[in-house]
Amino acid sequence: MSNTVQQRHHEPLTFRSAVEDDVPALTVLVESAYRGDASRAGWTTEADLLEGQRTDPDGIEAVVTDAASIMLVVERDDELIACCQLEHRGEEAYFGMFAVRPLLQGGGLGRAVLEEAERRVRAEWGVRRMVMQVIRQRDELIAWYERRGYMRTGELSPFPYGDERFGLPQRDDLAFELLAKPLS
Repeated sequence: MSNTVQQRHHEPLTFRSAVEDDVPALTVLVESAYRGDASRAGWTTEADLLEGQRTDPDGIEAVVTDAASIMLVVERDDELIACCQLEHRGEEAYFGMFAVRPLLQGGGLGRAVLEEAERRVRAEWGVRRMVMQVIRQRDELIAWYERRGYMRTGELSPFPYGDERFGLPQRDDLAFELLAKPLS
C-alpha cells in the first residue's frame, strides 16, 4: 500500500512497506543516520555515545519479513530518504529504527514520517497507543518527541552492553527510556 503526502515546498513523499530488495539501501540509511562521521551532518547522531553498527542486513530483513511488523519506506523522486519500523504489539504499536538521511534532517521530514506512522498503525491495526525506546541521554531527541505528544514514562531498560549488534558503547551509563503517546 502506498500513500503520497505533500511536504513543504518539496516533491511529494511516497510511503510504502519495504520489501526484501530494500534491505541493502535501508541498512545504509539507518547506519548513516546514527553512526560514524556521516551521521554528524544531522542532529540524530549517536556517534558520541556509540561506535560500531546500529543494525545489520539480517536485523532489517527480520523486520521486513515479520508479519507483525512494517518497515515503512519513505521516498521522494524514487529515492529512499527515510524509514521507520512499526511493530504490532496487541493494544499498542512499537515505533523504532527511525532514520532520516542526515542532510535532510531538520526540515520537517521526520515529523511527516512520524505522523504517517501514527496514521498507519491506527488505520491498519486499530491501536490506541504508540511506544518507543530512546537512549535516555538523548535529551534533544526526547524533547523533539515530547513536542509531538510523546511522554516520558520513567520506565528504563538496560542498554545491551556486550552485544555488538547494538554498537560499541562509549560510556557506561546508557539506558533506554520508554516514551508513549495515546493515539486518538
